[in-house]
Amino acid sequence: MHSFFLLSTLLLSSAVLSTPIPAPTGIPTTTDAKSELASLTVAVAGSQSGYARDLFPTWITISGTCDTRETVLKRDGTNVVVDSACKATSGTWVSPYDGATWTAASDLDIDHLVPLSNAWKSGASAWTTAQRQTFANDLTHPQLLAVTDNVNESKGDSGPEDWKPPLSSYWCTYAKMWVKVKSVYDLTITSAEKTALTSMLNTC
Repeated sequence: MHSFFLLSTLLLSSAVLSTPIPAPTGIPTTTDAKSELASLTVAVAGSQSGYARDLFPTWITISGTCDTRETVLKRDGTNVVVDSACKATSGTWVSPYDGATWTAASDLDIDHLVPLSNAWKSGASAWTTAQRQTFANDLTHPQLLAVTDNVNESKGDSGPEDWKPPLSSYWCTYAKMWVKVKSVYDLTITSAEKTALTSMLNTC
């Protein structure tokens, strides 16, 4: 019984390890991420006053009937099948935050790596609606990922100083992506945020 359980566990581990974790485009090298982190402006977080999610229009049409959510689901999944409305009807997804595998798109959220409210407090409050829409639907930089829905809910609008992916082996990649997005959009970071990012980049 114990031998069977052990064998099953090993086989499951092998299956998990052989399943590639998706990666959005634009992830910098560790060296570049550290350089970009050093260049970010450290400042106290701005006010949450005036923030509303609707000020960051999501999801927009990307191609045909496919919106941003469906586009990310197709990008991050394998063998994804969609219907005429571009809704994913089947496929397999591996959530990079926790390593969980899902076969139903309804189990996945599309996470804004740098949360919209975090962006608001670090510079986006001064943006135009068009700029905020670009940020909220950015497929060029590593800002959007398909992740386990309840893990995304646990993250909420927290920065890396308060929340890290449950899968510690992903901390390096997570930090590199966070720094890239903040750098591209010229957003500020807090001192606690910088300390957390530095620590995470040191795991690379």
